[in-house]
Amino acid sequence: MFIRSERLFLRPGWPEDWQELLERIDDEAVVRNLAKVPWPYTAEDARGFAGQPQDPRCPHFFVTLPSSSDPAELIGCVGLAEADGEVELGYWFARRHWGKGYATEATRAVLRLARVLGHRTIVAGHFIDNPASGAVLRKAGFAPTGRLVRRFSLSRGYETQSVEHRIVLGAPCDCDGGDDPADLPMRAA
Repeated sequence: MFIRSERLFLRPGWPEDWQELLERIDDEAVVRNLAKVPWPYTAEDARGFAGQPQDPRCPHFFVTLPSSSDPAELIGCVGLAEADGEVELGYWFARRHWGKGYATEATRAVLRLARVLGHRTIVAGHFIDNPASGAVLRKAGFAPTGRLVRRFSLSRGYETQSVEHRIVLGAPCDCDGGDDPADLPMRAA
């Protein structure tokens, strides 16, 4: 699966991407905000992630920034995963790409795909000391549930509080000539 948004191209990771992945995520300020990523992040970790098979119901993507040069620059990752019986959205972006709206744009693109895949509710969270991620989620249509949950961070090596967010996606249109599923409303749960 591939997704093109206004400024980004989301694609599956390929095993040969491991070195570029390692270069982009090898930053403790990035990794400390992720629950399932170890620190330090090693070449073995990058090879494992880049070669990971895709789940057709919960795909994950390398986010690239197309340019006149080939190949497009890897700037982060975004995807869906099963977690505790729910579908969860997660993402990260290389530090030099923070504050440019890429995380929000990529999140919205994956939410449109999630709706087409038949997902109705998506959860996400951010560690309490990472409010910028909460802003991304709100801009993409998520709403805080009001719950703080304890979540283990592999990179930190301990549990910390995470702010829970949720979004309910509108149903895709299955009619000819009707609304494009990407234009159907999303609402916070």
